[in-house]
Amino acid sequence: MPPSTLRSGGSVRRALLIAAVVIAAGTAWSVYHLGAFLYVEQPLQHADAIFVFAGTRMERALEAADLYTQGYANLVVLTEELSDGAIEELARRGIMVPTEAEVARDVMIRLGMPPDAIVIAPGVHNSTGQEAQTLRSLARVRGWRRVIVVTSKFHTRRAGLAARREVGGMGVEVIVRGSRYDAADPAHWWRRRSDVRSVLFESEKVVAYWLRLGI
Repeated sequence: MPPSTLRSGGSVRRALLIAAVVIAAGTAWSVYHLGAFLYVEQPLQHADAIFVFAGTRMERALEAADLYTQGYANLVVLTEELSDGAIEELARRGIMVPTEAEVARDVMIRLGMPPDAIVIAPGVHNSTGQEAQTLRSLARVRGWRRVIVVTSKFHTRRAGLAARREVGGMGVEVIVRGSRYDAADPAHWWRRRSDVRSVLFESEKVVAYWLRLGI
C-alpha cells in the first residue's frame, strides 16, 4: 500500500477518534447539567396572581402562600387534578374526601390568608397543558398582565413552556418559580433515585413540548 494511502487512512482514524471523544464529552456534559437545564426561574416581581400547578400535596401551595405573604400578588389560584377511582367511589357512597386543592386552601387559611384571596380554578386537569389552558382563560377574563407560576423545580421549564404557549400572544408575562420546599437537587440530580426519575420523565416531556407532541 502506498505511503500516501497509509497516511490518509491514519488521518481518517485520528479524525474519527477525535470526533468520538468530542461527542462523548459533549454528551457527558449535557447529561451532567440536565437537572440544571430543567430548573429555570425568572426574578420575582409583583404580579396579578400566583398560579399553582397541581402535582404535590403542599410543597407548591406553601411556596405560593409564602409569596402571597411577601406581597408578590393578592390572589392565589389552585388547580385540581384528576382524582383516583376510589375517591369517586367514596363520593358515590356519600363519603366526601377533600381534594388536594381543598386541603391546600384550608391550610392557607390557617396560615392567615383571607379566604377571598384563594381561588380553586374550575374543572379538573389531566396535564400541564390543560392547566396552562385554564391559566389562559383566567388571564383573559380577569385581565392579568403578569402571573407567577409555581411548581416543582424539575417541572419549571416545561411549565414555563406550556404557560407561555398559551398566554404569550396575549401579552401576559409569565414568571416561573420552583418551590423552595422541593427537596430536589438539580445540580446533583443523579444522587437520588427520585431525582433521576423526575429528570428522565421531564426530559422526555420537554422534548415532546418542543416538537409540539404534547399539549
